[in-house]
Amino acid sequence: MKTTSMKPNLKFLAIVASAGLFLQSCSSDDDGDVELNAPEISNFEYGEGHHDEGEDHDHQSEEAYAFKGSDLHLAAEISAEATVSSITLSIHSDDVTAEEGEVDWEFEKVFTDAKYLVINPEFHEHIDIPADIPSGEYHIELLATDELGNSTEVEGHLEIMDVITLSDFSIDETVARGEDFHAEFMISAVNGIHGITVDIHAHGLTLAEGEEEWHFESEYTEGYHELTDAEFHKHIDVPATAPAGEYHMVFTVEDEDGNTKEYDTHLTVTE
Repeated sequence: MKTTSMKPNLKFLAIVASAGLFLQSCSSDDDGDVELNAPEISNFEYGEGHHDEGEDHDHQSEEAYAFKGSDLHLAAEISAEATVSSITLSIHSDDVTAEEGEVDWEFEKVFTDAKYLVINPEFHEHIDIPADIPSGEYHIELLATDELGNSTEVEGHLEIMDVITLSDFSIDETVARGEDFHAEFMISAVNGIHGITVDIHAHGLTLAEGEEEWHFESEYTEGYHELTDAEFHKHIDVPATAPAGEYHMVFTVEDEDGNTKEYDTHLTVTE
């Protein structure tokens, strides 16, 4: 009787064990189907300007700026549930036009450095900004992609500025020979002013009796050297012997790093 009664119990235990293995297998399959969230990008900083944590993105983008010929600082924190496979940075503009001596600029680079191919990388790079690109507003995008193909992008706007800016011009267009003319404008130089050169010359003017060719060139440093903001204000004498006609004027500002900015205009000398 004892041996006979154990057979149903063994069969029952076998059934329970099989059911347990089946449920465990189903549970394992379910675990493999769990979807991981896409990476999150926070505290995205670029250029100079005010970047408060938690600041709304539109306000941040209005104040972010960088200078031509300098490097652009970028930083961001990336939270990822799966390992990051790449980080892509792109910069471009649809609102600026290259002028003479300038070239259009677009930047794109995919970063796959080992330090970024982890779960929660911190992005930190410096990008060179060419000195010969148009100034103005540029669009900047940062894209993080994980090894499962999930991706997240953040974007903003960056104002790229000249290291030397000339504005508020007030320069006489005509002057009688033997008199002086007035030239005035504002200068903003990030690296400090090294000097201001004025060049005035003419080509093809015929000399009359008693006239002498006039070519004016002078560099002004006193009162301007190393200033980042200054007002250029001068009165320049025109010799009484200068031939009447049209003259070409070039005002050149050089900063302490050797960058230059020119302003061209014309002056008519009358009798």
